[in-house]
Amino acid sequence: MRLCFLVEEQYRYDGMPLDVIRQLTAWGHQVDVLWPGRSLLPLSEAVRAGSHDAWVLKTVSGGPGLTLLEAAAAVGLTTVNDVRAIRGVRDKALAAVIARGSGLPVPVTYAAARAEEFAQIPEAEFPLVVKPADGSSGRAVRLVETPDRLPAAGTAEPAEPGGAVGGLLIAQPYVPNSGTDLKVYCVAGELYATERRSPLHPGHPVRERQVPLTAEVARITAEIGAVFGLDLYGVDVLLGPDGPVVVDINDFPSFRQVPDAVARVSSAVLRLARKGAEPAVPGPAAPAEPPLAAIGGDR
Repeated sequence: MRLCFLVEEQYRYDGMPLDVIRQLTAWGHQVDVLWPGRSLLPLSEAVRAGSHDAWVLKTVSGGPGLTLLEAAAAVGLTTVNDVRAIRGVRDKALAAVIARGSGLPVPVTYAAARAEEFAQIPEAEFPLVVKPADGSSGRAVRLVETPDRLPAAGTAEPAEPGGAVGGLLIAQPYVPNSGTDLKVYCVAGELYATERRSPLHPGHPVRERQVPLTAEVARITAEIGAVFGLDLYGVDVLLGPDGPVVVDINDFPSFRQVPDAVARVSSAVLRLARKGAEPAVPGPAAPAEPPLAAIGGDR
């Protein structure tokens, strides 16, 4: 197969997706890599119907890669994930509205350009978690205990290189938890639950590891895939006093602690490319992938 990966500058040295690109190449597939943030792009030639079996994006929020992926989709090329799904989760304000409107357990969400505006929220809803609507990887996430501390939370500056200036901040009531986040990854229908330290509790010692996936969290994660149309994604879940609460959704995440992540994600990209990236129906993790030679031989 011939694939095109769009890799933003932030992920220039990141194992995901660079290790996936190496794996696909080792299996004998042709992989072209475009770097939207640091190179001239021959747009008319690169985005051409029939030139690639699928385009794959690892981008920052607000970066140029998403526009290129949309251009590929506009001429009928397969994208992984579906480009409409990516747009739906990259804007955290939009994602919160879609998720809550679909009955998913998401906190009440407020939006403003300046943190001071959140002072209008009833004090009973504090502490608040304030973060950029276009942020990722826990960047610029702040816990604001009381309204008088809101000015320190700043304005909606870009949370990462390539992010949009003058966007929104969102605020959600803090969900009491143990200081451990549950990160659930979906690899084209296979689900894996992992633990990691919460960005709000950096001093809390947590050993990142794979953990058992409960039926309730599996159901919620599957619903997110169905609602947003995602195939490769991650969901941040807090186990609060009233049950699991979804606090973030990411397309094409790091897949840390997923066993054989590079081989599994690489195989999933090939399967999705072949079937036109139709939305998968997530379920419990399937048995381990077949030997790499077997996977690589199916081109």
